[in-house]
Amino acid sequence: MDKTQVIASVAGDLNATEKAVDAAIAQATTLVQSMIGARTALNLSPVVGAESQAKALEAIAALGVARQAMVACHEELAKDHRRLGYGVFASVHEGKTGDGPKTTGEHRLRAV
Repeated sequence: MDKTQVIASVAGDLNATEKAVDAAIAQATTLVQSMIGARTALNLSPVVGAESQAKALEAIAALGVARQAMVACHEELAKDHRRLGYGVFASVHEGKTGDGPKTTGEHRLRAV
């Protein structure tokens, strides 16, 4: 792999990880909404399931911390990229829906 492919691999993995954390946050919030809706639909006291809901909310908070860490990782990788003199790297194109630029990230590195 050449330098550009290696960098694309890391950028693609970073983007995929950021999306995975966002998806996990969205799914966890859906779970809490479902728990509240079920309690309401079953006409149960707010006390029922309070502990399990609190645990789900703790998980969401932890995912928020994980997201902040990924954002910080992204910022540090960008600094490293500039420090190493690689300049503008990302192979960027507009999404079909016009939802902004995306990196290609076609090549993946894996530790063996």
